[in-house]
Amino acid sequence: MNVRTSTPATQRGALADGVRVGDESSPTPRRVAAPAPSVARRGRPDWRKAFEIALLVGPALVVFLGFVIFPVVMAGYYGFFSWKGYGPPTDFVGLQNYVTILQDPTFHEALWHNAVIVVMSLVLQGPLALLLALLLNRPMRGQSVIRVLIFVPYVLAEVVVGTGWSLMLQSNGAVNGLLEKIGLGALAQDWLSNPDLAIWTLMGIITWKYIGFAVILFLAGLQGIPQELTEAAQIDGASYWQIQRRITLPLLGPTLRIWAFLSIIGSLQLFDLVYIIWGQYIASTAGTSTMATYMVANGRNAGNFGYGNAVAVVLFIISLIVALIYQRYVLRRDTAGALTERSER
Repeated sequence: MNVRTSTPATQRGALADGVRVGDESSPTPRRVAAPAPSVARRGRPDWRKAFEIALLVGPALVVFLGFVIFPVVMAGYYGFFSWKGYGPPTDFVGLQNYVTILQDPTFHEALWHNAVIVVMSLVLQGPLALLLALLLNRPMRGQSVIRVLIFVPYVLAEVVVGTGWSLMLQSNGAVNGLLEKIGLGALAQDWLSNPDLAIWTLMGIITWKYIGFAVILFLAGLQGIPQELTEAAQIDGASYWQIQRRITLPLLGPTLRIWAFLSIIGSLQLFDLVYIIWGQYIASTAGTSTMATYMVANGRNAGNFGYGNAVAVVLFIISLIVALIYQRYVLRRDTAGALTERSER
């Protein structure tokens, strides 16, 4: 008597999945591996990728080498000569130009002025710009107009700003005339020539000129702070200033540090406003000279281009050292976070 056996359900499911089942007498079914689909994607040749990188980076690299690295190298070369600016340099003086710079009291005074400008720019512009940014970050009427008015001085050319303020701050200028008109003639001063006031006059002009950039930068940073954090703090009963101190300022830290770095480097290289307002000779007597004005006065204007190149090298080295120290001890946390996020991706 023949007994007809049926295929078990599990074996039928296995057949559907690509498993071949042996005959009924075979105790164990045999699995047949399905061929793996070919999903390998052929990458582009390395030479093509290298060509694309060179095509995109090449022009910028050529401009950087030609207008940044090459002038620095040539300035270092000419700094070893007593060169009048024409013909090949032949009067080799070695390190004498650098020794003269480091021993010159006038250069020490200019370096001190740059240090004062650096510190006072951070002290004056930082808190004032932060307060304005917090104010403009809140809903208010005329917000866009106020932002534009604050930012307008920054986009004005330094020549326009320097010429305008030099005319208004003269002894018979508009500022003293306004003080006399409103009955405050006793406050009229010689704002530009008085050595005790000139540096503070310069700081007032710098603050008026560059505070708009700081405000816009801080506003951009404030826009990136999640509103959920401040709303949660308000629900917990935190006051407005507690929220700013505990939430806003810590989250705004990277923006503040970047702005401070830009302000420091710009203050070390300040030239145009001082040169336009006080001129090449008055700046040293008024107490507003900087390393850049010292370089022009004792280099190009004195006909000693080798000495001027040496001053430029010293200015470059000082700026580079300050930038490296700031990046090492201040921006280290920000750069480390960016590198960590990039490695995790």
